[in-house]
Amino acid sequence: MSSTGTDAKSAVEAVWRIEAARVIAGVARLVGDVGLAEELAQDALVAALEQWPAEGVPRNPGAWLMTTAKRRGIDTIRRQQVLQKHLPALAGEERLDDPALDAVLEDEPIDDDLLRLIFTACHPVLKPEARVALTLRMLGGLSTDEIARAFLVPDATVGQRISRAKKALADAQVPFELPTGSARTERLASVLEVIYLIFNEGYSATAGDDWMRPALCEEAMRVGRVLAGLMPAEAEVHGLVALLEIQASRAAARTGPDGEPITLLEQDRRRWDRLLITRGLKALDRAEQLGGGTYTLQAAIAACHARARTAAETDWSEIARRYAQLSDLAPSPIVELNRAVAVSMADGPAAGLTVLEPLLQDKALRGYHLLPSVRADFLFRLGRREEARTEFERAASMTRNERERALLLSRAESCA
Repeated sequence: MSSTGTDAKSAVEAVWRIEAARVIAGVARLVGDVGLAEELAQDALVAALEQWPAEGVPRNPGAWLMTTAKRRGIDTIRRQQVLQKHLPALAGEERLDDPALDAVLEDEPIDDDLLRLIFTACHPVLKPEARVALTLRMLGGLSTDEIARAFLVPDATVGQRISRAKKALADAQVPFELPTGSARTERLASVLEVIYLIFNEGYSATAGDDWMRPALCEEAMRVGRVLAGLMPAEAEVHGLVALLEIQASRAAARTGPDGEPITLLEQDRRRWDRLLITRGLKALDRAEQLGGGTYTLQAAIAACHARARTAAETDWSEIARRYAQLSDLAPSPIVELNRAVAVSMADGPAAGLTVLEPLLQDKALRGYHLLPSVRADFLFRLGRREEARTEFERAASMTRNERERALLLSRAESCA
């Protein structure tokens, strides 16, 4: 392939990462079926891979993908002989480039399409785990493998959830719309979980060569802000927004010049985004005024770091106390793992190791690389260098992110 063709292919991949969710959401409004919308969006991607290397990247590549996918959707509707029902203004039209069709393609409002996509995928007809998996696939453009890593379950399990979820939505003829009243409240917990997992995948990529995928973080924050505007009286919506804003404030300090990861305690806090921190703390105040919950507690923990001018000034006792509250409210092995870290910083690595030890038998964490990584850090600080090295190497063998693997192997070498 020529250098021009290679550049075009790279452009297609970059545009797809940014625009996939918008294209799927926009087409879903047209065809009323999120599963079909994803297929049509994928068709548009294939067309881009075929045409852009030869014809050049269009001036507005996102709009090109959207228009191509929608045109294919209209073709599909025609083939299904329901065009008059879906697009009465176009009944009897045969050409795909007439003015009426152009108006349909270009003039549809799409501001809330991503939010509609989330709420549709989080319909009660689906099991909770299927709602989250489907929306991560549709909104975040995550692969089945990446979703499996987020859930700590096998790839095949996630693949089955997604396939069955699409079929269930189609069979139930779930409308592509924003629910109101109790239906909206009912789906909110799943919606918040989806946004959070999308952000996390952007904040610490589970696989690949990059430590972060900023576009996912930005999209999660954007949708979170829209949701906060839509549901201003919901404490946990503001709690989640606060958490995302404060976490995202560290982005510039989390990687070095060559993209290598920089741990929280080693980050140059002067590079933290003070505007995002200010916005996050404001959202946290609002969430706490409204009552709050798990996301609000996590945001309060993030705020402890944000308020500390240096790593040494961090109030680890307060963080440990907050994690204990979080564990009481929503117990999970991940929360306990984080509590162990906080306890180790507040009371020493031996105390952290005591909290950590019961987690070594937890099946949910069996393939989770951060468990041996955290244990290795405790052992290193206790002077048990050879044990620490073994654990760092084990953690490195478990992660699928190349940047993280390099960091863990470096830590292992430092134990020599």
